[in-house]
Amino acid sequence: MSRGVAVVTGGTAGLGRATVRELASRGWDVAVLARGEDGLAATLAEIEQAGRRGLTIPTDVADREAVESAADRIEAELGPIELWVNDAMVGVFGEFLSTDPADFERAVAVNFFGFVNGTRAALSRMTPRGRGHVIQVGSALAHRGIPLQAAYCASKFGARGFTEAVTAELLHSKSRIKLSEVDMPALNTIQFNWVKSQLPHHPQPVPPIYEPEVGAIAIADVADKPRRRTWVGEPTAGTILGDRFAGAFMDWYLARSAFDGQQAPDKKEPMLPNNVYEPVPGDHGARGLFSDRAHTMTPQIWMIRHRAASYAGAAVLGAAGLVGAVAALRRK
Repeated sequence: MSRGVAVVTGGTAGLGRATVRELASRGWDVAVLARGEDGLAATLAEIEQAGRRGLTIPTDVADREAVESAADRIEAELGPIELWVNDAMVGVFGEFLSTDPADFERAVAVNFFGFVNGTRAALSRMTPRGRGHVIQVGSALAHRGIPLQAAYCASKFGARGFTEAVTAELLHSKSRIKLSEVDMPALNTIQFNWVKSQLPHHPQPVPPIYEPEVGAIAIADVADKPRRRTWVGEPTAGTILGDRFAGAFMDWYLARSAFDGQQAPDKKEPMLPNNVYEPVPGDHGARGLFSDRAHTMTPQIWMIRHRAASYAGAAVLGAAGLVGAVAALRRK
């Protein structure tokens, strides 16, 4: 029996591909919006091998009308959309002033307006039914900007503010539709082999790095048990909290570490053509070049799945700390 119809944008590669696999394995019928024909065909085959119905539609998410048309086709062929995951992205690596303005604007069009277009398409169909769930794939970089990725950081900050605004509107109207943001750590995806890069060495995710399946499991878990905000991986929590309480230190630290930290001189594989304007031919799957240094799990996945136990454990630790503090004061 189907869990319902899920849509994943950017679902042919990287985290999106891993998310499609995870959702299909949990019983969702999955529609995928992406640009590359080879990746779409391979992704559809995986959905069907999992015993689920699939639909793949060549779509540039920066094109609002194309996204609306795709949503119409999905509902006509698969049924009502119950879950929409916005994940599509393109990457531009380099210092802001040396980045082609057209490349910067294109990255924002995909990474920010792609989320806006997907959210509008989903909510306009979910609202009359009074149910549904939209998941925005966010990042630690939606809370803390880093050098060399100004377009991506600007897009993720914008998507977070947009999501918070729309969440408040849904709450005001007493809607039962859920809107979630799942913020990711650095992931070992193919994007680092097809970003448009000005860097002298091969781009890499900022360590520590996680396999994309870690993020996909978190997304599917949030689809199972909706929550508004989820931070995946200890580095995500550390980055967000570090900037919240020590922003000036983070400025200094990233100025010193993030230029070299986003490059991998040991990776000599040639870069693929960039995918900023056109899809890269071929099927490139979920994982990138950094499995030799990527983590395959995080304790936070257990915490997402066992929230009551996590909260109880935190309460016990807090109470124990309070008792210890009181006892120490009494001894004085």
